[in-house]
Amino acid sequence: MAQALRALIAAALLAIAFASSPAVAVAVGPRAPSWAELSSSEKQVLAPLAAEWDSLDAARRQKWMGIAKRYPTLAPPEQERVQQQMGAWVRLTPDQRRQAREQYKSIKQLPPEKRQQVQEKWQEYQQLPPEKRKELSSRSGAPPAAQQLSPEKRREPDSRSGAPPAGKP
Repeated sequence: MAQALRALIAAALLAIAFASSPAVAVAVGPRAPSWAELSSSEKQVLAPLAAEWDSLDAARRQKWMGIAKRYPTLAPPEQERVQQQMGAWVRLTPDQRRQAREQYKSIKQLPPEKRQQVQEKWQEYQQLPPEKRKELSSRSGAPPAAQQLSPEKRREPDSRSGAPPAGKP
């Protein structure tokens, strides 16, 4: 469960990173290309999404295409990170994706300095050895980035299942 929560927060932070970049501005039109209509370079970047591309709505395809357009400008380590996070996103269930989007909206509503603190804490957490991250997540139930949210923004786990509640963020 902690791994899924980390993936949700990573996805939300990835969305923040791309959304805050001016190079990602994408006009969302009524139609987005099918997988067959993508260029070979777009297909290469978006490969983790191939199986579900045609089932995504147009707005989601446009957002992913914005990432694909920005991808060549990223340093190789960033490109690798984007590919890994795209793969993690594909492995999330629809409910986990919804939760990630809600987490993103909650983080985006924070003041810029608080949002920066959350990003810094998340980066610190990511630098920890896997054993330490596992220890921290089992002890607290959430990675440090989620703990930085104010109580009204933080989603407390459902006491029966340990899963985040289905309600508001």
